[in-house]
Amino acid sequence: MDKRAVAVLFGGRSSEHSISSATAGGVLRAIDRDRFRVIPVGITRAGAFVLEDDDPDKFALDPANMPVVADNGTRILWPEAAGASVLRVRRADGTVEDLGAIDAVLPILHGPHGEDGTIQGFFDTLELPYAGGGVLDSALCMDKHFMKIALQAAGVPVAPWITLRRAQWTQDVAAIAAQAAHLTLPWFVKPARAGSSVGVSKVHNIDELAAALDVAFAEDDKVLLEEGLHGREIEVGVLEGRGTDAARASLPGEIVLTTREFYDFEGKYLGGDGVDVVCPADMSAAEIAAVQEMALRAFEAVDGRGLARVDFFLTPHGLPVVNELNTMPGFTPISMFPKCWIASGVSYSELISELIDTALERA
Repeated sequence: MDKRAVAVLFGGRSSEHSISSATAGGVLRAIDRDRFRVIPVGITRAGAFVLEDDDPDKFALDPANMPVVADNGTRILWPEAAGASVLRVRRADGTVEDLGAIDAVLPILHGPHGEDGTIQGFFDTLELPYAGGGVLDSALCMDKHFMKIALQAAGVPVAPWITLRRAQWTQDVAAIAAQAAHLTLPWFVKPARAGSSVGVSKVHNIDELAAALDVAFAEDDKVLLEEGLHGREIEVGVLEGRGTDAARASLPGEIVLTTREFYDFEGKYLGGDGVDVVCPADMSAAEIAAVQEMALRAFEAVDGRGLARVDFFLTPHGLPVVNELNTMPGFTPISMFPKCWIASGVSYSELISELIDTALERA
């Protein structure tokens, strides 16, 4: 069987550049080389597409030395639409090399310019098949404000919130607090368009609000102030159905906080103490069915494609409340999304193949 050529695309211009690069290390190590010919394409922090080394160790997740895509002088030349899907690279000396026809792109990008519909629209324009979310669901779920609106319209419960713009933040804490008076403390202040808990703060009292807003507005000019819900933190993976099959949900996992205030960047990626990732979660059959059904409803509400991780708060009354959807969730071998599917009987390598096969079938 001829191998399908897959460009694994990672890095990017967002604050989650290193997490995307670390994900690439796991994917490059686990992808089925008997089925796929891999072309690693990195995006530098400045936005240059470069041909990278096919070396998983180069992009290992090391908290002391997070991986990055450096500008090595090469430039990827993408195929033109309505033509042969041939990928080329211009070397640093100016020579151009043909890398062969490309069958699909696996974009493992997080944040703006990668998870927000922009790169998806680029590949749609080039008529290149790609794995993961499409333009609409990527754009909706990247912006937590509009994601909540879409979920509410579909009857999916979300945490109460208000949305703030940078122009409203004049260091008048009292005015912001008055707007949020109907929301019970503690609050979470988060950038509308960032992930991996970058720029997120937990606010216990009004005195902490100004610093939290400064941190969030440093990431984005739109910020959510959200009521902190009490309940178990549950996450469910969703995969798009193949052919005429419906989308399916994984077994749920749980984030168990011990001494950490919330599941922040350090706890997710840097080995910080105070948090345990448990998968599968210890839940009753009824609770599992409830979060899986709600995850599929949320996926449908945003016109989901490819995959998503749906994050919940499971309230003491057993009601699942959606916190957010991630259309390209953390995908390192230790991330929750792969863990949930491994617990459901799908290996990490099989999961990668599933995403690529779904993209090829969709095309």
